Amino acid sequence: MSSGGNIPSSAKPSAIATLAAPTARGHYSQAIVHGGLVYVAGQLPLVPGEPERHLATFEEQARRVIENVIAIVTAAGSGPDLILKATVYIADVSHWPAFNAIYAELLGEHKPARTVVPVAALHYGYLVEMDAIAALRDS
Repeated sequence: MSSGGNIPSSAKPSAIATLAAPTARGHYSQAIVHGGLVYVAGQLPLVPGEPERHLATFEEQARRVIENVIAIVTAAGSGPDLILKATVYIADVSHWPAFNAIYAELLGEHKPARTVVPVAALHYGYLVEMDAIAALRDS
């Protein structure tokens, strides 16, 4: 097996950082681009530039999470129409219909593969988190 030092620079993963989405607050990148794909880290419903603002309703949080993912894939050279897979974590399964309606509104006719995972709780008491994998536009 070859060492990582022999990987051509064009094949090395590159980090994405955009001010159009919340700044990463830990040891992770908003997304990584590699092999023609964009891997978006889990996004909480943080408002870019206002990380301490806590959105009140589930619907506000769901819209913000999806908008954050879209901003990141767009900054990476992809777009909402190229999202291939999304994983959504919701703090109460009763929110699933509301999430589904907002997701359909923001993604339109495009229907990526998706998994919705009901969880007991999310970090900071948020109600929804989403990660995604998207294809690059030029791939």
